[in-house]
Amino acid sequence: MAKKPSSGSMRQRLHFQKRPEGEDEYGNPQSGPYETVFTAAAELIPLRGGEPVQAARLVGVQPYTVRIRSCAAAREVTPSWRIVDARNASRVMNIRTVTNPDQKNAWFDRERDEHPTAFVC
Repeated sequence: MAKKPSSGSMRQRLHFQKRPEGEDEYGNPQSGPYETVFTAAAELIPLRGGEPVQAARLVGVQPYTVRIRSCAAAREVTPSWRIVDARNASRVMNIRTVTNPDQKNAWFDRERDEHPTAFVC
């Protein structure tokens, strides 16, 4: 039987960030720099890592599942957002999917990849 989520396992503080949409001086759509929308306590669940080839080099990638409590702000998160570790700002993560595992909107899981060397926007 799977372990039931609990608040005691949420030991990480994560910033959830998105880019605001705007227009340049010519009226063209343009994205600004990332801005923190909310900060939440989270549980990081490591998955099996890998070494994909990027730019003709092997890159170590450690995927995680990020589990947070449901709230109005968390329901707005999409894969266009990113996650930044509140304790280490150089730890930036891409969001790949957003799931609602219990279908009760109590917890949200976000599968994401961490690229330890660089983040490509």
